[in-house]
Amino acid sequence: MKYTLFLSLIIGSHLLFSCKRENTTPKPVDVVINSMSDSLPVLTLPEDVDPENEDWAGIDLEPKSPVLPLYPEQEATKFLLPEGYHIEPILTEPQIEQPGAISFDGNGRMYVLELRTYMLSADSDGTLDPKSRISRWEDKDNDGIYETGTVFVDSLIFPRFVLPYGKDCILTMESDTDNVYKYTDTTGDGIADKKEFFTNKYGRSGNVEHQQAFMYYGMDNWLYSTVNAFRVKETPNGVIREKTGYNRAQWGVTHDDDGKLWFQGGASGVPSHFQFPIHYGNYTIENELAEGFKVPYGAAVKIADMQGGMDQIRAEDGSLNSVTGSAGNDVYRGDRLPSELYGQYFYGEPVARIVRQINPVVFEGLTTLHNAYQDEQSEFLRSTDPLFRPVDMTTAPDGTLYITDMYHGIIQEGQWAQKGTYLRTKIEQYQLDKVIGLGRIWRITHDSKERDKTQPKMFDKTPLELITYLEHPNGWWRDKAQQLIVLSRDQSTAPALRKVALSSKNQLARTHAIWCLEGLGALHPDLLETLFQDPNPKIRIQAIRGSETLYKTGNKSLAISYLKLLEDDNIDVALQAMLTVKLLEIPDYQKALSKIVKTNQAKGIQTVGSQILTPTKQENRWNRNEVLLSEVQQKSLEKGKIIFNELCVQCHGNDGTGTPLGNGTVMAPPLSGSIRVQEHPEYIIKTILHGLEGPIDGKTYAAGIMVGNKEQSDEWVAAIASYIRNNLSNEASTVTSEYVAEVRDKTVNQKGTYRYPELIHSVPTSLPLQPDWKITASHTAPNRIGGTASPKSAFNFEGWTTGENQKEGMWFQIEFPIALSLTGIQFNSPPISRGWREGSPPPLQTFANSYEISTSKDGENWEVLDNGEGSDQDFKLDFNPVLTKFLKFKLTSTVKDENEIPWRIRQLKLYVLNTKNELSK
Repeated sequence: MKYTLFLSLIIGSHLLFSCKRENTTPKPVDVVINSMSDSLPVLTLPEDVDPENEDWAGIDLEPKSPVLPLYPEQEATKFLLPEGYHIEPILTEPQIEQPGAISFDGNGRMYVLELRTYMLSADSDGTLDPKSRISRWEDKDNDGIYETGTVFVDSLIFPRFVLPYGKDCILTMESDTDNVYKYTDTTGDGIADKKEFFTNKYGRSGNVEHQQAFMYYGMDNWLYSTVNAFRVKETPNGVIREKTGYNRAQWGVTHDDDGKLWFQGGASGVPSHFQFPIHYGNYTIENELAEGFKVPYGAAVKIADMQGGMDQIRAEDGSLNSVTGSAGNDVYRGDRLPSELYGQYFYGEPVARIVRQINPVVFEGLTTLHNAYQDEQSEFLRSTDPLFRPVDMTTAPDGTLYITDMYHGIIQEGQWAQKGTYLRTKIEQYQLDKVIGLGRIWRITHDSKERDKTQPKMFDKTPLELITYLEHPNGWWRDKAQQLIVLSRDQSTAPALRKVALSSKNQLARTHAIWCLEGLGALHPDLLETLFQDPNPKIRIQAIRGSETLYKTGNKSLAISYLKLLEDDNIDVALQAMLTVKLLEIPDYQKALSKIVKTNQAKGIQTVGSQILTPTKQENRWNRNEVLLSEVQQKSLEKGKIIFNELCVQCHGNDGTGTPLGNGTVMAPPLSGSIRVQEHPEYIIKTILHGLEGPIDGKTYAAGIMVGNKEQSDEWVAAIASYIRNNLSNEASTVTSEYVAEVRDKTVNQKGTYRYPELIHSVPTSLPLQPDWKITASHTAPNRIGGTASPKSAFNFEGWTTGENQKEGMWFQIEFPIALSLTGIQFNSPPISRGWREGSPPPLQTFANSYEISTSKDGENWEVLDNGEGSDQDFKLDFNPVLTKFLKFKLTSTVKDENEIPWRIRQLKLYVLNTKNELSK
């Protein structure tokens, strides 16, 4: 009955959204206005704030009339654009609320990321409530207005991104979680009815502005995101992962015609990484921002609601005097705006209420960014409406530029808008906290050209037919055609793509054809050798980048060409070769680089070459989930790497994806990105000890059998198991020799090699959190952003905490609806940082000082499962299966310390021997 009701509500929403915007009264604006007081606000500063204090000197604290929202047509009159440009609304509230980003699928349907819980109050109340959604919109009558929409996925917890990924399919994930899911509409009604796991270990902790965002499909067929220092890619054998440099971005990823990714910073107010493709790592480039770049030239907004206070405000008009926040970005690659905009970089500064146009100037291989309107002391787009909040820019299928405007009162997370702060005072002074639930998508056009009214129908085309779009003048069409060709895995397109790559007169089509071939696994060495010698340096660069996949999978002969290309007459080609030989660690590359650095005095060659030859450690303050390995663990991993390269690569391949045999087949099961490998360590240990034969999940491999290694030492097994679980696109805990000994003893009676069904049913499997579990605790602190917390947060990145000093008797309990046969427990107790600078005090450890874990079948009679003293932030306990309905964790001592040390549990996992059976009971 509940499920039927849910479907009825969704269908009701679908019908509600099938309407014209102009025929719908924009009631949300009226509702917001009516919520505001008719009388002027009375500013109540905290008792410890003295208006006469010098910190408040010059600040206008007089009561003000509230800032009222405008209807879209009214807001449009407040924009300031260069001559000849126009802006019009194409989708607004009430159809959408608080949009954070948009993206288009192959049929030109627009997906809107609706962050419906962002800053609904100055205290961030309800931010993590499951009320956000992803909606999908169409312009069916082709009049330029997106009038028909559905709720594609509803009831999400502050989703991080939306990436269309094939027909009627998207990828997304929620805040404070670790998994990316694929949502598909299998019935054609515009509502996703199928949810599939895509990849894990993708999330991080932090407030909602500091978590990963913008999963983005790059020209190189890898998926990137902000914050995360890695990239992932779906292959026929699963999703693989590679480490990258630190992008230090928050909200925005895009790419240019060369496939280079541009990442957008947040609090910095400027682009964060753009010199070279991020997978080559980080290089320090001086003066990459032109003089004066950080000075914004917004219109007078009067209200001066800047988080940085009066130091960041122009007193005469209340506008921002130095960039402080940025969101959304796009390298404009469309064909319906003036040609001088093509290749220009656009990003939003929602604090300054501007969209900036940036001109990238490349000199001797290095890029410097210039504000295109700095000489005029202006910006590409400004607004005198204080509620204009540009958070995303997008080259659209119609060749124009779309602006996502959250149209919101507050654009700063609640941690920086607390009582007594300057920003909070301004928020209350103008009642900015009342302006919620609105949002607009705008289209920018120009007198010189009309928008392209050709509606994309790529899902109706065969992969072979899509190749023609690789020559389209609008980059969006080229990108989407490439993505769909690669996702099709249709090898029959290879001959036609090869022809385009070799002989098309369109350099951009050739570039995309190269990457289509790479994504299909059809970019062969003979073609590459020809492309390495192509007269066009841009093609030589793309050939070098595309060839890296072949080198990683074992084609080491390419090294000769790389070293030759180091001496290329074109600076950009030589620089690309430098990045590639360093990435792939070509034998003797340092010697070759030393020669080039001595003979080529180009600034880019000198800057990058010197840093490769004399590297410095790169720190990443964003990656606070990173686990530091001990010296013993590091040595074990080094030993494991040697074992893998000596023994395992013949069948499993250099990168762990399996040695290719042609026609999409591989010698042995992929280890790269394997969930089985990364889940419980027993799987990989048992496999190494006793071997494995026969089909895996119904798939047969040429090797047929992996022999066991019982004769090897526990240290040897631990080393190779640790290496596989921590490399080859995998990220999991290391394995100790002591644990190997336990597994060896437990399986001493194993006769011969395992068959997969026997093995998988003997390995503990994590049990996902279920909605009918009753989870309680003696103490629960508010979450990071001041909202309501729940003990259920122990199962995700948000985590659960007592919030106060550890005291004897504190407890955390799980009650299952029916008794389960548990066999393992894992969780993390993350330390509390006391500063990130050198010399800062060590972090405070939050694992239990001493504990007791008990189980019960009735909640009255308890048996102690384990007890002891905490010693590590990663807790792991394996035990013989125990049938339990209640599981309780309890502290058995009080911490006496001058610092308050709470107890924390995060990413809690419970293990059973057969998840399917347990869930079906």
